[in-house]
Amino acid sequence: MKFRLLGAVVAAATGLTLTSSGGAVAVDNEALTRDLDAILADPGLKGADVGITVRDANTGEVVYTRSGGRRSQVGSNLKVLTTTAALDLLGPDYRWKTELQSSGSKNGATLNGDLVLRGTGDPTMSATRYKALADTLKASGVTSVSGALVLDDTAFDSQPYGLGWAWDDEPFSYSAETSALTLSPDAKFSAGTVVVRVKPGASTGAPVQVSVEPANDQVQIVSTATTGDGGVSIEREHGTNVIRVSGSTSAETTALASVKDPTGLVGSVFQKALAQNGIQVQGGVRRGQAPQGAAVLASDQSMTLGQLVNPLLKNSNNMLAEVLVKSAGGSFSNGVNQLSRKWAGLGIDPNWVEIFDGSGMSRMDEISPDDLTSVLIKAKTKPWFSTWSSSLPVAGRDGTLVNRMKGTKAEGNVQAKTGSMSGVSALSGYVTTQNGRQLVFSIVQNNLVLWFSPKTVEDKVAVRLASEGGTQVATPQTQSKVESVPQQRKAPAQERTKVPAKERFDVECSWIGTC
Repeated sequence: MKFRLLGAVVAAATGLTLTSSGGAVAVDNEALTRDLDAILADPGLKGADVGITVRDANTGEVVYTRSGGRRSQVGSNLKVLTTTAALDLLGPDYRWKTELQSSGSKNGATLNGDLVLRGTGDPTMSATRYKALADTLKASGVTSVSGALVLDDTAFDSQPYGLGWAWDDEPFSYSAETSALTLSPDAKFSAGTVVVRVKPGASTGAPVQVSVEPANDQVQIVSTATTGDGGVSIEREHGTNVIRVSGSTSAETTALASVKDPTGLVGSVFQKALAQNGIQVQGGVRRGQAPQGAAVLASDQSMTLGQLVNPLLKNSNNMLAEVLVKSAGGSFSNGVNQLSRKWAGLGIDPNWVEIFDGSGMSRMDEISPDDLTSVLIKAKTKPWFSTWSSSLPVAGRDGTLVNRMKGTKAEGNVQAKTGSMSGVSALSGYVTTQNGRQLVFSIVQNNLVLWFSPKTVEDKVAVRLASEGGTQVATPQTQSKVESVPQQRKAPAQERTKVPAKERFDVECSWIGTC
């Protein structure tokens, strides 16, 4: 296959690229092409489909490309498009509200009528903030509700998973259900999950102690685990809220587990918060919609979308990405349709991409490296760019790139989004060369064999670009938190020893979190 090298006539003739200030930066396209060709000749890529596009971040000039127009699965690189389109459509100041509403009247300490808990999809809601809503109701003098507690999650439709998601990923935190009423039990905003904590008993062979955070009556723990050193498994049964704990452990172990029906979990947690405040609900709990014109009794407001993109991109949080889609249109399909209205302004022709969710977990999602670099270039023209770009992981410093490219010219330089699924790996972002030229790049690898480590190829490409114009190219040293070879990947013992059947997250990420 031939590689295309495109650029201005002056660059082709002189080997110089004009900068925005009118100066010139030396570019050795021949050497760069030779080096990138050599990297992509790795024998581990035999039979794989690899697409790569490198462009000038300011002019759009194509510096190097190989199958850059080919649509492929890109995993979490899709979040580049999801977040930029959402910032354009919803705006960086967009917030999610969670409210207590009622159309009833207050008679002394009694609220006559239903109490409605209405969510709009805030994925950062916590048990503490739900309790604050109950505290506010108590402070208003209410100690009894004559009607029911109504859970209103109708801001989103009832489809919990994206089209093309794997059924056997269902128990794991990176594949939780998306609901307009949800909660996150951790600082990484792992919406739709609970923390399962396992503590060893007093002696070897004794039963372990298992607890769930936040406390609720939706999740059922079935434990046969004992105290010992064999390793513990924590996994929710498909289609249920039964979490089975087995094996053995001599150290405290925690894991995130997704829940079936996040709305039900929220209802249970909020009921407990009401009870702690001495508020009795006479009519039980049911699902429904807040009546038109209902009064707002208490309200909670999330951080802004501009603030949310930081944990979303740094940690590659799937569930935050899906909330953006449903916030845009109420459902996966309509949300994608609404976001697609902004794609043209990001350099994307909607006719030539296939998108079905926001996180990239769907095996039906397809987009090309050319398109991803177009988004990276167009994003630079947007008023929210500095907020968005600062949320991208930085090589060797933070997020999903914290342990990659350390000790190279790429460390602290490359800002890029990672993406991984079984047989798929991608890296797209920004890099500044040694002579000050900013480039955008996207490398997408599909049909990979599972023993091969594609991150090594990505890191070599990024380091070579970062070293352009210098005198030496350092060899990248990738140190992943999780074993790079999918079928051999390992989770830290204190987090989870049960390995999912398929990899649906970036292998650099912690197992407590989503990617």
